[in-house]
Amino acid sequence: MSVASEKGQPLAGRHAAVTGGGRGLGAAIAAALAARGATVSLLGRTAKTLEDTARRLAAEHGVTVGCAVADVGDEASITNALDACIAARGPVDILVNNAGIAPSAPFLKSDAKLWREVLDVDLMGAVYATRVVLPGMLAAGRGRVISVASTAGLTGMPYVTAYCAAKHALIGFTRALAMETARKGITVNAVCPGYSDTDIVGDALQNIVAKTGRSRDEALANLVAHNPQGRLIAPQEVGETIAWLCSEAAASVTGQSIVLAGGELMP
Repeated sequence: MSVASEKGQPLAGRHAAVTGGGRGLGAAIAAALAARGATVSLLGRTAKTLEDTARRLAAEHGVTVGCAVADVGDEASITNALDACIAARGPVDILVNNAGIAPSAPFLKSDAKLWREVLDVDLMGAVYATRVVLPGMLAAGRGRVISVASTAGLTGMPYVTAYCAAKHALIGFTRALAMETARKGITVNAVCPGYSDTDIVGDALQNIVAKTGRSRDEALANLVAHNPQGRLIAPQEVGETIAWLCSEAAASVTGQSIVLAGGELMP
């Protein structure tokens, strides 16, 4: 057992990049990785949010945490940001493609602009980021690529057709890349949370309240009705699952879509 493992820091010496890392699921994922000793780079659109989260995580866990502003849906933006993170903190060993958007609208009101925005962020953002870091992983003979795909990547949901399509494609990307890298020391997986206690779900609840006149509690009850546990998924649960996928114990786990939804889906 290494000294790092004895201290409960099995990811010491590893550099983890988390897109959408400033808040919500991304911040919880970054915290779980930092708690295990990883050096962390947070990427997102809002500098202050990223900087505040980076300072907090560094103070709480005693590790190096940096950040870079990026629009993951813009190839040049995410490429430049990741290149800066690599220059500052070394090659990326762990990539978590977490950034995503989930606008809600009936299909016939989902125009081409909405579809392009969702596909650019939710699918192509992961593709762009992975293209930047994968050469370094191949050179090192190790790596983890993990994408947050949502249960929307495994089933259909009304009023989020673009989101479902993008997340289904993200799972296809995960499975195909896992096959390409299976003998390279790299694992590629997706994590699929159900409705989680995040800003995206909070925005969805506000939208339901505004459009239906229901109370927030009624709207929330409707959202969690399909979860047999009757609750939202905690961001920390997602973070802990991703941290496990980064561990040596998960070295044989690749090409998988791991569902965190209280039994809602059993693929």
